[in-house]
Amino acid sequence: MADADYDVVIIGGGPGGYVAAIRAAQLGLKTAMVEWDEVGGVCLNWGCIPSKALLRNAEVLTLFQRAEEFGISFDNLRYDFGKAVSRSRTVVKRLTTGVESLLKKNKVDHIKGYARLKDAHTVEVEGDSRTLTARNVIIATGARTRPVPGLEVDGETLITSREALELPEVPSPVVIVGGGATGVEFAYLYRAYGAEVTLVEMLPHLVPNEDEEIGQQLERSFSRQGIQVLTGSRVTEVTKGSGCVNLTVETPDRAKELECRKVLVAVGVQGNSDGLGLEELGIEVERSFIKVDERMQTSVSGVYAIGDVTGKLLLAHVAQAQGIVAVETIAGMESRALDYRKMPRATYCQPQVTSFGYTEKEAVDMGYSVKAGRFPLRANGKALALGESDGLVKVVVDGDSGEILGAHMIGTEVTEMLPELTMTSLLEGSVKELGWLVHSHPTLSEAVKEAALAVDGLAIHI
Repeated sequence: MADADYDVVIIGGGPGGYVAAIRAAQLGLKTAMVEWDEVGGVCLNWGCIPSKALLRNAEVLTLFQRAEEFGISFDNLRYDFGKAVSRSRTVVKRLTTGVESLLKKNKVDHIKGYARLKDAHTVEVEGDSRTLTARNVIIATGARTRPVPGLEVDGETLITSREALELPEVPSPVVIVGGGATGVEFAYLYRAYGAEVTLVEMLPHLVPNEDEEIGQQLERSFSRQGIQVLTGSRVTEVTKGSGCVNLTVETPDRAKELECRKVLVAVGVQGNSDGLGLEELGIEVERSFIKVDERMQTSVSGVYAIGDVTGKLLLAHVAQAQGIVAVETIAGMESRALDYRKMPRATYCQPQVTSFGYTEKEAVDMGYSVKAGRFPLRANGKALALGESDGLVKVVVDGDSGEILGAHMIGTEVTEMLPELTMTSLLEGSVKELGWLVHSHPTLSEAVKEAALAVDGLAIHI
């Protein structure tokens, strides 16, 4: 299409969409991005960023509550959750303003409105009354909470994380349904502010996509914090009362009756693939997620999809990486296919949880000759000095080659420690290189070295 308005039109301005737009502009492609809401999508506005700002408040409050451990005493501790929420919105505003500036600086046309594909090269924008033509279209519309039968969200007593991030007060008692990343982060946040929290997870352990040992350790930590954890359990009945909700939960032992002010539903999402005109174009969609190949191309030439709407791995940094792949493919560049198994995963409750690659069980099931090295943070000098010794570093290795198959960590700031392992894996290093590397002392990252050494029984400090 020699006479197209744009080389690339991107539908959606979340982490994947705006990164794709900026990269396209850097490569000299005339680019437009259509977004009906604030730039940054759910992640920046109602997910990753505001929740992490609130979790930082919770960490500070927790440290105050532990002050006597450090020989500090005071009277009349006061805290205001409403101000914490206000701070989170200030952080969000600063970042959205920054993204808007970057789009402007890179000469990306930011168009506000709802987009729909008329054909593979034509995008109609409702709310702006414009029709855009493009050589290529990238769909980056994200995902939303999937309705759960029996747990229908009303935005008042049964809420999602979207409503939770605006609450001016901490609900107590509160029941959180779903022990994945969102569920455990809010459980920690609310408990830090004194709420009575019950966490219900249908599978045998919290953070069920993580290594089983990590989930078990998180459960022990949450129990010490005073969070009631019900794993292997499911909600069978919900009854709304006056200012309260009553739930029946089937646990492995018996049915439990719970009463709470609010229920936070943190299970399941569906792709935002409806209303885009995909069926008319013949774009293949499976269970609400758009099917793409390794270059992010859909079943229709010239149309790409990235981010949560692909259902590959619903993380902001994955969406950004997919956006780069799509744009560089459009620009005719060679880009490396993404290995989703090696993508880093992070959960920001305390203790934090992070990982990449195979769990020990997955590696065994894949037929590897598996060896694992473990190092507890209680044996790490820096963790003890910080008063944050609750945690574990675990490295899963192919016993024949020394290849790092996966790494799994739980503890303070472990999300900042994972890149050392993922970079070693990317460069095809082995567990031996990890064990050789000299780390500054004392640092938390020494636990990574020790876990690597522990694979062959050579750890020094345990």
